[in-house]
Amino acid sequence: MMGTNDLQLGGLYLLMAVMLVAGALIGRRAPLAKGVTSILAFVVIFGAGFIVFSFRDDLNYVAQRLEAEATGRPVQLSGDVIRVPIAVDGHFWVQAEVNGVPVDFLVDSGATMTTIGRKTAASVGVPVGDQRNQLVRTGNGLIRVATARAETVMLGDIERRDVRMFVADGDELNVLGMNFLTSLRRWSVEGRWLVLEG
Repeated sequence: MMGTNDLQLGGLYLLMAVMLVAGALIGRRAPLAKGVTSILAFVVIFGAGFIVFSFRDDLNYVAQRLEAEATGRPVQLSGDVIRVPIAVDGHFWVQAEVNGVPVDFLVDSGATMTTIGRKTAASVGVPVGDQRNQLVRTGNGLIRVATARAETVMLGDIERRDVRMFVADGDELNVLGMNFLTSLRRWSVEGRWLVLEG
């Protein structure tokens, strides 16, 4: 819904456009055909300007999407609000830092626990014991996991400390699960964006 300020700005913009067109036509005293052409040109120019003004918020989202596609990274709006574009595979992917090391994660609200593979755990310095005492059901069947803790998991400006996670044998798909998502103030899917607010 447009506010009073938006309506006033829109009305002022329209009044200025009409005055400019009228002033130009009075000053030129051009033949009728040229006058009609000038009117159409002004209508097109100011119509385009009015459309851009009216849809400025939507165009902002387009700019954010282009930035995300060009850089391959989520868009950090302000502080701890992050917008993640949907990938071509239909999933949301983020790059977080685990103990200061960048790791690509699939965001999965169906996963109870954040899970990383053993190679990832070794590369980011997450200590894992030899004991793999839990079986976890995934979309690919049962997998055996060990429990571990990361000192820090950081996504943009959103940081969590002492994060409990599973370490899976032979599965290098890293999943950011509900134990991270539920620690946020808000997370939601809005159209083709995942919005995370720390």
